[in-house]
Amino acid sequence: MHTHHSTPGRHEHERASESTAASARLLELDGEVLTSYYARLTGRLADLAGDPAPSRILDLGSGPGTGTLALAGRFPAARVTAVDISPRMLHRLRKRAASHGIADRVDTVEANADEPWTFTGVDAPYDLVWAAAFLHHVGDPVQTLEKMYEALRPGGLVAVTEMDFFPRHLPENAGVGRPGLEARLHAATNTEPPHEWSDQLRAAGFVLLERRPYEIHLDRAQAGPRLNAYAQSSLGTLRSHAAGLLGSEDLDALDALLDETHPHGVARREDLSVRTTRTAWIARRP
Repeated sequence: MHTHHSTPGRHEHERASESTAASARLLELDGEVLTSYYARLTGRLADLAGDPAPSRILDLGSGPGTGTLALAGRFPAARVTAVDISPRMLHRLRKRAASHGIADRVDTVEANADEPWTFTGVDAPYDLVWAAAFLHHVGDPVQTLEKMYEALRPGGLVAVTEMDFFPRHLPENAGVGRPGLEARLHAATNTEPPHEWSDQLRAAGFVLLERRPYEIHLDRAQAGPRLNAYAQSSLGTLRSHAAGLLGSEDLDALDALLDETHPHGVARREDLSVRTTRTAWIARRP
């Protein structure tokens, strides 16, 4: 948890609000475009859970509810407790749950996972804990996994997932700038080593059932009508981190691609796809 010693001004609040809205939109589009991935992963959880299906689910770091909606759809008799530090994210989640007709099965809790867990009494012990792209954000991952362990019933499952790299969308030659722009963008911004949680799960007491990479490669027909918006949001997020990491020629080309009025702009292209990998760790509390 970070401590701030100065009061942020209006512009800082506005930037933070814009950043949260952009992150929420990207996560929402992720769920809309990668439905096949979420179906595969939640289907695997259903197989491993067996009978009876999970009826009490905890979604940690829920964001605007991408995982919450996928889990509620896979397990139609379950209640999902969604926990996030951002009230704006939880507000969006509640609106989305209502639009999907599942508001009565979703509880939202605003909480910081690095602080004492008072929220586990909502529906604990849980049958399934879901933590998607969440664990690397906490201060002490092993301690957080131990809290997950305590929140689960014996025999319950935990599913931890990570994005191995941001989705790629463009062809090798995007028609703007030099070929290979997207590869250079990813090489410049994706500098962190891959996450690996197998040993930490075992250290927390879990039995690791499987560690599985999910390769995702969707063409336009498979990705659906939201592909352009998803690519625009994804590339825009990377662009926000690329200043100082790419040369001016590449930055200018990327800005042209993100210009919705440009003839080669991402917003109007017909040759986009989605290429990425997510890794999932599924473990059981003995």
